Amino acid sequence: MKNLIPTFLFLFVVCMEGLAQNHKKALVGGTLIDGYGGLPIKNSVILIEGEYIKEVGSLATLEVPKDYTIISTEGMSVLPGLWDMHVHTMINGHADYSYWDKTYPPLLKDVIMPASAEQLLLAGVTSARDLGGPLEESIAVRDAINEGSIPGATLYVSGPFIQHSPYPGTEDFRWGVNGADDGRKKIKKLAKAGVDVIKLIDQDKMTMEEVKAIVDEAHKHNLKVVAHAHRPEEIRRALMAGADCFEHTGLSSAPSYPDDIMQMIKERTADMSQGPLYWCPTVEGLYNYEYLRDNQEELDNDSWHRGLPDSVITDIKNSFAHPDRLPYFQLTPSRKPTLETKVKQLLDAGVVLLIGTDSGIPMKFHSQSTWHEFDVWVNKFGIDPMYAIRAATYWPALWTGVADKVGTVTPGKYADIIAVKGDVLRHINILQDVDIVLKKGKQYK
Repeated sequence: MKNLIPTFLFLFVVCMEGLAQNHKKALVGGTLIDGYGGLPIKNSVILIEGEYIKEVGSLATLEVPKDYTIISTEGMSVLPGLWDMHVHTMINGHADYSYWDKTYPPLLKDVIMPASAEQLLLAGVTSARDLGGPLEESIAVRDAINEGSIPGATLYVSGPFIQHSPYPGTEDFRWGVNGADDGRKKIKKLAKAGVDVIKLIDQDKMTMEEVKAIVDEAHKHNLKVVAHAHRPEEIRRALMAGADCFEHTGLSSAPSYPDDIMQMIKERTADMSQGPLYWCPTVEGLYNYEYLRDNQEELDNDSWHRGLPDSVITDIKNSFAHPDRLPYFQLTPSRKPTLETKVKQLLDAGVVLLIGTDSGIPMKFHSQSTWHEFDVWVNKFGIDPMYAIRAATYWPALWTGVADKVGTVTPGKYADIIAVKGDVLRHINILQDVDIVLKKGKQYK
């Protein structure tokens, strides 16, 4: 009997922890920015029952029932859980891609990708679009998070990049296309495997027939296509083929988008029968490089260590021992002035911008990238803070087709909610240290 007592106590504690996570909760006192863009709700009250938001109001309009556990959000901004619409969970800041791709595939599914997803979550990113990774591992990590067996941001995965031909040694997560029929075949395989989106790159090296076949086949399977927008011809072909979202602001130092492309974009945004045209500019990694090169203290922030073995942490650190020497960023000082110009061109043309970061690229970590993107948009480019917040809440959920479940703080939706001390509309960079993170009603931070 004595031997059974510790077991009983253990089971009792586990059961009580489970009940606590499903307990009725009330977030009380903060200023709620619900994601719709209207006036924030002061002294807000959000009632959460299990995984879902039950009611939303204020202290003046909504009484907290006695059986709810109160979580104070006094002095805080309360927001929907953030989205990052362009992450790479298979990498985590290492500066040598070819070395990483040869060394770490055995650790991707059980270590690297789960660590990336958890780091995103604790940074307030409750949902993310993972654009490019090995198929089996991407699906496995996504499903493990959805099943609740590991913590992490809800992932919407593309699996392998679709491109003209894979770079040597990357065939596991980059699939080449040889002809329109092969393109359709590759998309059917991804659709059957259960990916959430298609990632198309280097489409300027494909025939137009191949690009059109890929996009059309994806749409037949109700999959949207995310297309690289580094080079002018990539943009032209993807627009002509009907791609659903564009990524990046270009690898070149050209000062702006060519006139003919801007005309195509304006014609597309004028045709609202197709809905908005979406774009992830992913600017912070480039914009902040020179500052980070010369002020490296942030690289010592250990938030990006979470979930990674010491050997991997050391390897990542060693890879950027000399940030000034990294080939990846040598042209960046020339590119930096183009970023704001291109973002303003897109805004002026009526494009809907989405917060996405390319997180995981050299010296860019899943625990930091998203708030950095906000900071550049608002404090450097002058974008309205409410626009930026909607670009990471309302619009991503709508694009992904899950706006009935997440993206705003609305009764009936999942309780994906964050809170941060201070006024986020006045000081957007307070998002660097999110105080409260709830995902599907479960409190992770």
